[in-house]
Amino acid sequence: MTQSHALVVGGGPAGVAAALEMARAGLSVTLCEQGPRLGGAIHRQPDEPARRVPVPAVQRRRWRALADALAATPVEVLCQHMFVGIEGAGSVLLEDRIRGRIIWRHPAAVVLAVGGVERVAPVPGWQLPGVVTAGGMQVMMKSTGRAPGGKVLIAGSGPLLVALAAQMTALGNPPIAILERSGAAVSPLAAARLLEAPAYLSEAAGYLLRLRLAGVPWRRGAAVKSIEATADGRLAVTTTDAKRHERRLVVDRVALHDGLRPGGNGATTVPHGPFVIEAGDCREVLGGVAAIADGRRAGRAVIARMGGAVSTKEAPDAELARERRMQAILGRFFDYSGSDPADLPDDTVICRCEGRTLGQLRGMLTADDPVSLREIKLNGRFGMGPCQGRFCAEWVAAFVARQQCIPPQPIAEFIGSRWPVKPVPVSAFIAAGVSQSASKPEE
Repeated sequence: MTQSHALVVGGGPAGVAAALEMARAGLSVTLCEQGPRLGGAIHRQPDEPARRVPVPAVQRRRWRALADALAATPVEVLCQHMFVGIEGAGSVLLEDRIRGRIIWRHPAAVVLAVGGVERVAPVPGWQLPGVVTAGGMQVMMKSTGRAPGGKVLIAGSGPLLVALAAQMTALGNPPIAILERSGAAVSPLAAARLLEAPAYLSEAAGYLLRLRLAGVPWRRGAAVKSIEATADGRLAVTTTDAKRHERRLVVDRVALHDGLRPGGNGATTVPHGPFVIEAGDCREVLGGVAAIADGRRAGRAVIARMGGAVSTKEAPDAELARERRMQAILGRFFDYSGSDPADLPDDTVICRCEGRTLGQLRGMLTADDPVSLREIKLNGRFGMGPCQGRFCAEWVAAFVARQQCIPPQPIAEFIGSRWPVKPVPVSAFIAAGVSQSASKPEE
């Protein structure tokens, strides 16, 4: 067992938990994180320790326990190293962002714990400067310890909207409003079932109390209809409610969010290469508590695959099942569907990277010759930009299905199978002194 080697990609709670589980079983483990510090999006650590975004105490304790346990193991931690993929011969490629070069590793197993992908439903103007994702804004706040300046509107659906607004308020710049798309009534029975998750209730109560004291309105059944740039560089936002009443707000920034989806598209086992296991929100979006349990599950799967003895104590399956039930209950409070594409004008950008519009997609679908999702990508350039369809593929596939009156096709049918990576400069591949070490990169 001591000669086996596993590579964990992603330094959030799932990745750290997986690394811990394998290290305790005697495996030699490397933990790779593209950012400067471990923590992931949930436990993002600040650039300056003195500047921290207020988070619930239970959340701080949870991460501190993981970080302290990891520090007591021989796990090799490589921060500012980005996973590039697994090439045909089975070697894992990492980009050393400090030295600007590619390094090779040859682990027997890879655990992908790269987190989820934030969903943002297209609306006219969502591509304008100053419009960001709520998750991206929260990560920036956690890194800098500062709230974004100016007037900020938060909109979409999900508990993240409330958490972001409360954290902005604690840092001295509360948002002007939260627009929660869902306005549907929730049955008393469903609400009562939240009592099974007192930690969730306590966290939500703390956020809502802070917002109430600051006078931040939380408008349920309200959504962003369109966003336009003003002459002075601000954003004019048209909002609508359940009764289709419209309002116009002028703000400096808009944070949008419509839930998360798993971020592990492309995960596969390469012939003659390491076997690959997904963990955390990369596999199933269940939140921070479940991410730790799922990281342990993934670590145990690697141990078993390598012939090691897996502990039967504190099995993560029951915890995962409980969190799955809680997420299902929470899901009844929110509406992640976004706008009906039929209500969006032709000039609505649907692929932000390439600037491709809904009208251009409609044109391809109404042409004399029928087109496949693959042709929409290659010929229409939808999903061909730097994000490789992570943000637009879901919406393109949904609109095509609606237009053609067919069930929505899997996203993989549109973007294909690829590793969940970001662009890497060519210079990293040709830099002098590339390491092909099977263990540690060259010094």
